[in-house]
Amino acid sequence: MPRGLHLVLWAMALAMAAGMAAFNLVYGDLNQDEGWYLYAARLVADGHMPYRDFAFTQGPMLPLVYGALSPLWSGFGVAGGRVLTVLLGLLTALGGAVLAARLAPTPAGKRVAAFAAFCLIALNMYQSYFSAVVKTYSLCGLFLVLGFLALSRASGPRGAVAAVFAAVCLAAAAATRLSAVLTLPLALAFLWLARRGSAGRAWIWFMGGGLLAGALVFLPFYLSAPDGFRFGLFEYHTGRSAGGVLKGLVLKVGFCSRVAQAYFPALVLWAGALLAARLLRTGADAEALVPVRPALWGSVLAMTLVHVVTPFPYDDYQVPVYPLFAAAVAAYAVRLAGSAGSLDWMRGLVFAGTAVFVLASPLNQEWFVQGRDRIWWRMKDQPPLIKLRATAAEVRRLAPEGGELLTQDTYLAVEAGMTVPRGLELGPFSYFPAYTDEQARARRVVNEGMMRELLSHSPAPVAAFSGYGLAIRAPDVVELKAAEQAELWSIVNERYTPAGEIPYFGQASTTLRLFTRKRQAE
Repeated sequence: MPRGLHLVLWAMALAMAAGMAAFNLVYGDLNQDEGWYLYAARLVADGHMPYRDFAFTQGPMLPLVYGALSPLWSGFGVAGGRVLTVLLGLLTALGGAVLAARLAPTPAGKRVAAFAAFCLIALNMYQSYFSAVVKTYSLCGLFLVLGFLALSRASGPRGAVAAVFAAVCLAAAAATRLSAVLTLPLALAFLWLARRGSAGRAWIWFMGGGLLAGALVFLPFYLSAPDGFRFGLFEYHTGRSAGGVLKGLVLKVGFCSRVAQAYFPALVLWAGALLAARLLRTGADAEALVPVRPALWGSVLAMTLVHVVTPFPYDDYQVPVYPLFAAAVAAYAVRLAGSAGSLDWMRGLVFAGTAVFVLASPLNQEWFVQGRDRIWWRMKDQPPLIKLRATAAEVRRLAPEGGELLTQDTYLAVEAGMTVPRGLELGPFSYFPAYTDEQARARRVVNEGMMRELLSHSPAPVAAFSGYGLAIRAPDVVELKAAEQAELWSIVNERYTPAGEIPYFGQASTTLRLFTRKRQAE
């Protein structure tokens, strides 16, 4: 394929990726996690510490990174956080392209592998959406891609530096999402197996760098708040139950089905490459690299299995893993393609296939459609992000002096530039009614008595509750019984007067109810 046409395809792919990211940034549905992730970053920027000063249920890396960059995004609220997340996601896609090129055997193959990997990652509407909403996925994916890219260079003249950098990046990925910790022992094992080859003593440098980075990123938080640290990284996640073997099996089958739907083009390319290898009896090339390929495939498999066995396996857990899979698939397919003509066909088919898959994505309709009312499609009155901004402006009108906002919809507090009561930093997942006072204080959440006290004495001039507010009990994350909800609402109604409703607000499009504090409650 002429170089000019290849560059045109790259320009088209980059333009599509940027356009998809922009639409998902503005039109992508809100997610409750966005609020408490950004709120945690804001607390870190103000000098607070995860686990010790507020509850946090992931590794500390996201609030540390987003907190350090808060001067760049915090003035723009959730939109600013999304812009940062989009940039990290696009960097991850480009990093995946470089990793695929690194794993391909020939110069022509490297160009096609890079382009194919970028298309598989960036031209996927599901991946684009979850790389735009503020979650740990974009940051974790970037660390994973950088780690394996460095690992692939551990056999070079500066193998020690590459091995240390790889260990630091993979440790940072684990400190972003804990399931990524599995990449460290797998990478170490493969480096150790290659120790008599070109990798030499890279495994020693990798092990040392990983231990040091892990200690620096985890140990201070554990020492400052052991109970809060264990709760955030382990107890919170293991406290949930699927509700029986049959329901758990259904959830796991659903996970596999939704992942296959989300990443269908990459799975088709992988299946085609495996079939071609079987029919043509073509083996992998004998390139003398650090064995990053088995480490890469092993990490994808290990992290996927961990996600499957969790009590509630959400398919979006695969978002940070997918760039590794896409890079591995693209490089594998290129190694089997062989001839220049086959590579040209592969390049064109991958671009066309991913572009068609983007146009066929059901997420496109969700940008504009609120849902279905019998036979009619209900259109959104505003993009979710714009609606959040308008609602935040209304909250600020009701509370011109700012201060505390009594809410479990944390993204509304972030957008309004206000605080939430201590103990509600996890938003709808902050209420642990069965905890003792000692347990709740150590974990920086609220139990039943604390929630009643908080609702009875909060100085917040405005309260805002969507369908997620006063409705969920943790750690099992189930809906509160109607009588329990009614008791909490009775306290709110004693101290606050209704000030309006916002229909179809936020995640799941529930009704947001606004309240102002009664004069006698001041």
